This record gives sequence, structure tokens and C-alpha cells, in this order.
Amino acid sequence: MVELQPTTYNLQPNMIYIASDHAGFELKKQIIDYLKSKSLQVEDCGPFKYDADDDYPDFIYPCAEKVSSNSENRGIILGMSGQGEAIVANKVKGVRAVVYNCNNLEIVKLSRLHNNANVLSLGAKFIGIDELKSAIDLWLATEFEGGRHQRRIDKIDMIEQE
Repeated sequence: MVELQPTTYNLQPNMIYIASDHAGFELKKQIIDYLKSKSLQVEDCGPFKYDADDDYPDFIYPCAEKVSSNSENRGIILGMSGQGEAIVANKVKGVRAVVYNCNNLEIVKLSRLHNNANVLSLGAKFIGIDELKSAIDLWLATEFEGGRHQRRIDKIDMIEQE
């Protein structure tokens, strides 16, 4: 069984970029405060005010581009389910966005261990702030395992080149 609760961060991201749409707007502010309380570098990519008619690609795509600019960057994106946001983020070369919107933290750990995910897409409608904090802590603390998983990441990178 995989240990799910590391006590310290194994890696320190260069920068954590964060974006949402209206559905994740309030949680985004809480997550930014939480990350800053842990002395992590965070940049808010918007939105900067609540707008029930906003469109998540307007904020998620620029956030994902910033993540892709440095392999040490990480991104956290939020929407109602996190699904559409992950789809947008995954359009950016070099981004591996995964969705977490349930109560199984092993999914978060495996996304780093096996997939070297650099963007965590969160379903704001389905997860409370305490679970979000646990998921983010676990995701940031988990290192990529490499080995046979690196071979698979290399194949994904080759597909992106086509």
C-alpha cells in the first residue's frame, strides 16, 4: 500500500501558478493564502474578480503556458469539476494536467509518481478546503519515480512533437 501522508515537501517548485473560473474563485483565494503561509512562491493568473459568465480557457491557458516555461514550475487550476480546465491545460506542450475531484488521495500521489504531473486540476464543487489542502500537500511532496515511467513520459513528449 502507498503511504499517503508525507510530512515534508520533497521538492520546492520554482513557482506555483494558480488559476480558476468563477466556480473555483473563492477556493482559489484560500489556496493562495495557504500556499503563501508555507512560504511557497505563488502567482495568481486570474480571475481577479468574480464574474459568473467568465470562461475558464481565458485564465487556464495562460497559467499552463507559465507552468510549461520551466520544468520546476507547478500549476493548480480550479473549476466546477476540474475536467474542462485539465483539457485546456493539456493543450499546452509540456503540461501534464491531472484531475482530482474525489476523496481518494492515492490518485494525487500516483499522478506525480507515475505521470510526473505538473498541473493539478481541482473540482471545486466536489472537494472542501481541508481535502484540497491535503491533496495539494501530497501532490507537492511527491517526487516523480522515473524508471519505466520516464519511458512513458518520453513517448508522450514524442507525440507532442508530431
